[in-house]
Amino acid sequence: MTRLRFGLGVPTATEGMMYPVPYADVHEAVHLACEAERLGFDSVWGNDHVSTQQYVRSEYAEPPRFFDPLTYLAFVAARTARIRLATGVLVMGFRNPVTVAKAVATVDHLSDGRFVLGLGIGAYREEYEAMWPDRRVDRGMHAAEYIEALRLLFTERRASFDGDHVRFADVESYPKPLQDPLPILSGGNSEGARRRAATLADGWIPACLTPEEYRDGLTGIHEIAQAEGRVLRDFEPALQLVVALGDTNEAATNRFRSSQVHTHLTSLGASTMRGRLEDLIVRNLVGDPDQVATRIEAYVEAGVATFAGLLFAADTVVETLDQMEWFSGEVMSRFSDG
Repeated sequence: MTRLRFGLGVPTATEGMMYPVPYADVHEAVHLACEAERLGFDSVWGNDHVSTQQYVRSEYAEPPRFFDPLTYLAFVAARTARIRLATGVLVMGFRNPVTVAKAVATVDHLSDGRFVLGLGIGAYREEYEAMWPDRRVDRGMHAAEYIEALRLLFTERRASFDGDHVRFADVESYPKPLQDPLPILSGGNSEGARRRAATLADGWIPACLTPEEYRDGLTGIHEIAQAEGRVLRDFEPALQLVVALGDTNEAATNRFRSSQVHTHLTSLGASTMRGRLEDLIVRNLVGDPDQVATRIEAYVEAGVATFAGLLFAADTVVETLDQMEWFSGEVMSRFSDG
């Protein structure tokens, strides 16, 4: 049986969305990553936002704190020894791929080869438009070119790319990442995200799918790859979910539905969660430890190997740490090699 991996979604840019304002300052965010390593989590996943969404501004008087995920992960690299450091996900439209390649290679070296690059187009177009008010782009086409360009920057001595959306000429970017290849995961629930996973990436990381939906999506990825003549070696099938543990199913359900992360998921009804808001309970890990473990087994049968960027239904750091400890001791332990 493939060893299961469990990763924590760390609060790089989660205030006002997955968590209230305020939730965690940068030192508390680092502490959560260190505790994840102590508790046996495989990885930490930092998300990426640059500007406050309109719905968050209308809900909170104070703005949320959004930390840069790459800078954060570089710092966490120095405070940890084993845990993988991942972006879940880095938004491609926010940054030039040449500078991303440089930053990613640097973090990979600082961490002795523990970096994982999750990439996506971003759930909120308004952030892209705030950064580039005069630029109109097909974000899916831009994303495909972006990943191709990164591959060149990671491997070629002198890299050039002349696409419709990404262009650079004769860039010599060293050092290359320590890992060869450096793992790139395609983030998102859309057909485009799956196609990029099949043709360009080393894994797939959608969010809040049922086991049946995940199985269908993964099957489609392998079919696309086969049609394109690509062999998916060391492909990482990942999934991001919310965890809400309780002594009873009722207690867990109440915890989930009263949490800020539940409110956040409903805000994604027009993008990531389009058509998937009818029953968020069955799309996440909600219940007592036995129920959650059974649910994980169903996802494993559907092909999930990495439960990446898990978000705990908790509105304070203390509650999050309690849920992490409970999940590690009562759920993760059932799937350990020992």
